[in-house]
Amino acid sequence: MTEVLSARNATRLDDAIGAQADQALLFLERLVAAPSVLGREATAQTLVAEELTGLGFEVRPVKIPEAIADDPLAGVPRLPYEGRYDVYGTLGGSTDTPALLLNGHIDVVPAEDGELWSSPPFVPVRRGGWLYGRGAADMKSGFAMAVLALQGLRAAGVDLAGPLGFLSVIEEECTGHGTLAAGRAGVLGDNVLLMEPTDLDILLGGSGVLWLDIEVTSGGGHAERADRSSNPALLLNQVLEHLGGFERTVNEIRDPVFAGVDHPYNVNVGRVVSGDWASSVPARAKASVRIGFPRSWSPARAEREVRELISREAAADPLLAESPPVVRASGFRAEGYALDEDHPLVDAVAAAHRDAHGATPQTYVVGSTTDARFYLNQFSRPALCYGPKVRDMHGVDEAVELASIVAGARTLARVIPAILADPAFSDHEHEETP
Repeated sequence: MTEVLSARNATRLDDAIGAQADQALLFLERLVAAPSVLGREATAQTLVAEELTGLGFEVRPVKIPEAIADDPLAGVPRLPYEGRYDVYGTLGGSTDTPALLLNGHIDVVPAEDGELWSSPPFVPVRRGGWLYGRGAADMKSGFAMAVLALQGLRAAGVDLAGPLGFLSVIEEECTGHGTLAAGRAGVLGDNVLLMEPTDLDILLGGSGVLWLDIEVTSGGGHAERADRSSNPALLLNQVLEHLGGFERTVNEIRDPVFAGVDHPYNVNVGRVVSGDWASSVPARAKASVRIGFPRSWSPARAEREVRELISREAAADPLLAESPPVVRASGFRAEGYALDEDHPLVDAVAAAHRDAHGATPQTYVVGSTTDARFYLNQFSRPALCYGPKVRDMHGVDEAVELASIVAGARTLARVIPAILADPAFSDHEHEETP
């Protein structure tokens, strides 16, 4: 990797990052205070666009067409795309394919459990060196880290040898359509760094992920007849227990990439809805489930395996056989993915981290997914995740360690100019896969 910073310049860069840190953390607070849950991303996207413009980026929106639903890689859209968009910026000149693209998702999961939090989820609160708030961890802290790195580079007078791309996407949390649509529109990089939270280590891969809704119905009725009625809530629970058996079976499939992960494929019951009155037998019960599966499976195979399991178990149960469960795809249809740990992009990020912190970061994979899958599997672009230290992602009192944002910015401020200055990271032939 090309070295672009002398020891003296590196010290000046770190000093500049330290001086700019408060400004970047205030930007993070503004982002957390913009509740960018599904369908409400516009305010946060405006904040990102304004911040990038202030850093000298040329910024434009990237639309997500309604036809994305017909893409062979698409999940199941949950809302229309009118008025919803990605934000794309280029710094240092325009090019169809910058050597490095920074990717982050602006959408966050809901916080309907807000009364359990120590402070309101969308009111950013600093406490004990951490910033609390929905999205502070996953992954608005990554935006602050990247902005801080860029502020530091500018303040230290470090010139970038080539254009840099910055993409803020929607729907990473449910379909990936923001990144997919941008890629289909040609918004790509020769190399991609996603600012996902990684505790300052390097995330290289993830499992497949499938979302399904499972619904059981009956005639309902008065609670006086509960002992003689089919209760969909109880029958649905039987179906979910069978999915537990599926989870155990699928975790017996070995993948060398996941050798260090004891239980990579989880079946999670994320939402259950049933009934409207305590004295009525409900007429229906529905569960929304998230199913992890191996890299060797396609999403279509994973869905087929689950559907066949549910159909087989329902046929063996007299009550379920009368009214078989209905299964519908409802969001993610994500393939598993992995980047080789010996790839030059991994070496570049590790070298930058080592230069900034004196230690080599770990590489790892997880039993979940990120938008890196599209870059690796379909667009033949090396992609990895690197970001701050966080806790309780998607949970109560989600938070990011503030010092790790500054630490991550120091790494990023080294790797950005190094990649842009090294011809080995650009001018490669890429083959898009359907």
